[in-house]
Amino acid sequence: MNAQDRKLLIKIIQYIDEIALTVNERAVTLETLFSDVTSKNAISMCIIQIGELVTHLSDDFKETHTEIIWKEIKAMRNVAAHHYGEFNMKTLWETVTDDMPVLKSFCTQQLSEITQQKDAI
Repeated sequence: MNAQDRKLLIKIIQYIDEIALTVNERAVTLETLFSDVTSKNAISMCIIQIGELVTHLSDDFKETHTEIIWKEIKAMRNVAAHHYGEFNMKTLWETVTDDMPVLKSFCTQQLSEITQQKDAI
């Protein structure tokens, strides 16, 4: 992993944490997401940012880690950015509750491995 990939993973984690903060502080549920425009906008903006960051990860990194659905992350960003009025709230909620924790765990693990490699040197 190069230094740029490392920085991007850190930023991705920060946006995932912002989503979790919004969900927790505003007690967001799938049902409230339909009417809570502020939470929907905050979460969607983070999704957009994560999708944009993913496009800047090196091809080598993405090709090495095919367990992550990079193209789908970018596709979700495109829907949030360009077809916001058509955004399916159930899909958004599933992304927040199911996919974001997996992505955060992956990013955290990658950063931990690079730290362990540095410590071993």
